[in-house]
Amino acid sequence: METPRFAGLVSLACHDLRTPLATVNGFAKTLNRAGTLGERESHFVDLIEAAVGQMTGLLDQLALAARIESGRYDPVLAPADTLELAQSHDERVAAEGVGATIETDAVAVGRALDALGRCAAIHGNLPLVTWRVAGRDLALAPVVGDAREVVVGDVPRDLGALVARVAIERLGGSLAVDGDELRVRL
Repeated sequence: METPRFAGLVSLACHDLRTPLATVNGFAKTLNRAGTLGERESHFVDLIEAAVGQMTGLLDQLALAARIESGRYDPVLAPADTLELAQSHDERVAAEGVGATIETDAVAVGRALDALGRCAAIHGNLPLVTWRVAGRDLALAPVVGDAREVVVGDVPRDLGALVARVAIERLGGSLAVDGDELRVRL
Protein backbone atom coordinates (compact mmCIF):
# COMPACT_ATOMS: atom_id res chain seq x y z
CA MET A 1 0.00 0.00 0.00
CA GLU A 2 1.50 3.35 -0.96
CA THR A 3 2.18 5.87 1.80
CA PRO A 4 -0.23 8.68 0.81
CA ARG A 5 -3.11 6.20 0.66
CA PHE A 6 -2.13 4.72 4.02
CA ALA A 7 -1.82 8.21 5.54
CA GLY A 8 -5.33 8.94 4.25
CA LEU A 9 -6.64 5.79 5.92
CA VAL A 10 -4.98 6.78 9.19
CA SER A 11 -6.51 10.27 8.98
CA LEU A 12 -9.95 8.81 8.35
CA ALA A 13 -9.57 6.36 11.23
CA CYS A 14 -8.56 9.19 13.58
CA HIS A 15 -11.59 11.18 12.50
CA ASP A 16 -13.98 8.25 12.84
CA LEU A 17 -12.67 7.23 16.27
CA ARG A 18 -13.55 10.65 17.69
CA THR A 19 -17.31 9.97 17.63
CA PRO A 20 -17.33 6.90 19.90
CA LEU A 21 -14.69 8.54 22.07
CA ALA A 22 -16.91 11.62 22.48
CA THR A 23 -19.81 9.32 23.42
CA VAL A 24 -17.75 7.63 26.15
CA ASN A 25 -16.61 11.00 27.44
CA GLY A 26 -20.14 12.41 27.40
CA PHE A 27 -21.57 9.53 29.40
CA ALA A 28 -18.70 9.66 31.90
CA LYS A 29 -19.29 13.38 32.48
CA THR A 30 -23.05 12.79 32.80
CA LEU A 31 -22.50 10.09 35.41
CA ASN A 32 -20.16 12.33 37.40
CA ARG A 33 -22.51 15.32 37.28
CA ALA A 34 -25.50 13.26 38.39
CA GLY A 35 -23.93 13.06 41.84
CA THR A 36 -25.40 9.62 42.52
CA LEU A 37 -22.16 7.67 42.35
CA GLY A 38 -20.32 6.43 45.38
CA GLU A 39 -16.71 7.47 45.98
CA ARG A 40 -15.30 4.32 44.36
CA GLU A 41 -17.52 4.56 41.27
CA SER A 42 -16.80 8.27 40.94
CA HIS A 43 -13.09 7.45 40.97
CA PHE A 44 -13.63 4.92 38.17
CA VAL A 45 -15.44 7.53 36.09
CA ASP A 46 -12.56 9.96 36.71
CA LEU A 47 -10.19 7.30 35.38
CA ILE A 48 -12.38 6.90 32.29
CA GLU A 49 -12.32 10.67 31.69
CA ALA A 50 -8.52 10.74 32.05
CA ALA A 51 -8.18 7.83 29.60
CA VAL A 52 -10.42 9.66 27.11
CA GLY A 53 -8.10 12.66 27.36
CA GLN A 54 -5.08 10.46 26.71
CA MET A 55 -6.75 8.77 23.74
CA THR A 56 -7.74 12.14 22.29
CA GLY A 57 -4.12 13.29 22.55
CA LEU A 58 -2.90 10.13 20.82
CA LEU A 59 -5.44 10.60 18.02
CA ASP A 60 -4.29 14.22 17.62
CA GLN A 61 -0.67 13.07 17.31
CA LEU A 62 -1.48 10.32 14.84
CA ALA A 63 -3.65 12.65 12.74
CA LEU A 64 -0.88 15.26 12.60
CA ALA A 65 1.66 12.65 11.49
CA ALA A 66 -0.74 11.42 8.79
CA ARG A 67 -1.34 14.97 7.50
CA ILE A 68 2.41 15.63 7.35
CA GLU A 69 3.11 12.28 5.65
CA SER A 70 0.40 12.80 3.05
CA GLY A 71 1.47 16.38 2.30
CA ARG A 72 -1.80 17.82 3.62
CA TYR A 73 -0.28 19.62 6.62
CA ASP A 74 -0.72 23.35 6.17
CA PRO A 75 0.60 24.83 9.43
CA VAL A 76 -0.99 27.99 10.75
CA LEU A 77 2.03 30.12 11.58
CA ALA A 78 1.80 32.73 14.30
CA PRO A 79 4.24 34.46 16.64
CA ALA A 80 5.15 32.35 19.66
CA ASP A 81 7.74 32.61 22.41
CA THR A 82 10.07 29.60 22.58
CA LEU A 83 10.18 29.61 26.40
CA GLU A 84 6.38 29.52 26.52
CA LEU A 85 6.36 26.69 23.98
CA ALA A 86 8.65 24.67 26.26
CA GLN A 87 6.35 25.04 29.29
CA SER A 88 4.59 21.83 30.26
CA HIS A 89 1.65 20.87 32.45
CA ASP A 90 3.55 17.69 33.33
CA GLU A 91 5.32 18.06 36.68
CA ARG A 92 8.23 15.98 35.34
CA VAL A 93 9.09 18.63 32.71
CA ALA A 94 10.44 22.09 33.61
CA ALA A 95 11.58 25.00 31.44
CA GLU A 96 13.96 27.88 32.10
CA GLY A 97 15.94 30.45 30.17
CA VAL A 98 15.23 33.24 27.73
CA GLY A 99 12.95 32.65 24.79
CA ALA A 100 12.66 34.36 21.43
CA THR A 101 9.62 35.11 19.32
CA ILE A 102 9.38 32.88 16.26
CA GLU A 103 6.73 32.27 13.59
CA THR A 104 5.55 28.68 13.95
CA ASP A 105 2.62 26.37 14.50
CA ALA A 106 2.53 26.97 18.25
CA VAL A 107 0.10 24.13 18.99
CA ALA A 108 2.17 21.52 17.14
CA VAL A 109 5.50 22.74 18.52
CA GLY A 110 4.19 23.06 22.09
CA ARG A 111 2.83 19.51 21.95
CA ALA A 112 6.07 18.28 20.40
CA LEU A 113 8.27 19.79 23.10
CA ASP A 114 5.94 18.49 25.80
CA ALA A 115 6.03 15.00 24.28
CA LEU A 116 9.82 15.05 24.06
CA GLY A 117 10.11 16.11 27.69
CA ARG A 118 7.72 13.42 28.89
CA CYS A 119 9.54 10.84 26.76
CA ALA A 120 12.90 11.74 28.29
CA ALA A 121 11.47 11.53 31.81
CA ILE A 122 9.58 8.27 31.26
CA HIS A 123 12.21 6.36 29.26
CA GLY A 124 15.07 7.75 31.34
CA ASN A 125 13.17 6.82 34.51
CA LEU A 126 13.66 10.36 35.86
CA PRO A 127 11.52 12.45 38.18
CA LEU A 128 12.44 15.70 36.38
CA VAL A 129 13.92 16.87 33.09
CA THR A 130 14.48 20.51 32.17
CA TRP A 131 14.35 22.48 28.94
CA ARG A 132 17.04 25.19 28.87
CA VAL A 133 15.89 27.77 26.36
CA ALA A 134 18.23 30.20 24.61
CA GLY A 135 16.25 31.87 21.85
CA ARG A 136 15.56 29.36 19.06
CA ASP A 137 17.86 26.78 20.66
CA LEU A 138 16.55 24.46 23.33
CA ALA A 139 18.40 21.79 25.29
CA LEU A 140 16.57 19.10 27.26
CA ALA A 141 18.53 17.39 30.01
CA PRO A 142 19.18 14.92 31.27
CA VAL A 143 18.46 12.48 28.47
CA VAL A 144 19.89 9.21 29.72
CA GLY A 145 19.73 5.47 29.23
CA ASP A 146 17.06 4.17 26.85
CA ALA A 147 15.65 7.69 26.44
CA ARG A 148 18.58 8.69 24.19
CA GLU A 149 17.43 6.49 21.30
CA VAL A 150 13.70 6.77 21.97
CA VAL A 151 13.52 10.58 22.20
CA VAL A 152 14.94 11.08 18.68
CA GLY A 153 12.88 8.25 17.21
CA ASP A 154 15.71 5.82 16.49
CA VAL A 155 13.84 3.26 18.61
CA PRO A 156 10.08 3.56 17.95
CA ARG A 157 8.71 3.19 21.48
CA ASP A 158 7.02 6.57 21.97
CA LEU A 159 4.42 7.94 19.55
CA GLY A 160 4.74 11.45 20.94
CA ALA A 161 8.49 11.56 20.31
CA LEU A 162 8.10 10.16 16.79
CA VAL A 163 5.45 12.73 15.87
CA ALA A 164 7.45 15.50 17.59
CA ARG A 165 10.43 14.85 15.34
CA VAL A 166 8.29 14.79 12.19
CA ALA A 167 6.51 18.03 13.15
CA ILE A 168 9.64 19.93 14.20
CA GLU A 169 11.49 18.90 11.05
CA ARG A 170 8.48 19.74 8.83
CA LEU A 171 8.50 23.23 10.39
CA GLY A 172 12.19 23.65 9.50
CA GLY A 173 13.68 22.71 12.86
CA SER A 174 16.06 19.98 13.91
CA LEU A 175 16.79 17.74 16.87
CA ALA A 176 19.68 15.54 17.92
CA VAL A 177 21.07 13.97 21.06
CA ASP A 178 24.42 15.35 22.18
CA GLY A 179 25.78 13.58 25.26
CA ASP A 180 23.04 13.69 27.87
CA GLU A 181 21.10 16.48 26.14
CA LEU A 182 18.50 16.63 23.42
CA ARG A 183 19.21 19.73 21.35
CA VAL A 184 16.32 21.25 19.43
CA ARG A 185 16.57 24.15 17.02
CA LEU A 186 13.25 25.75 16.13
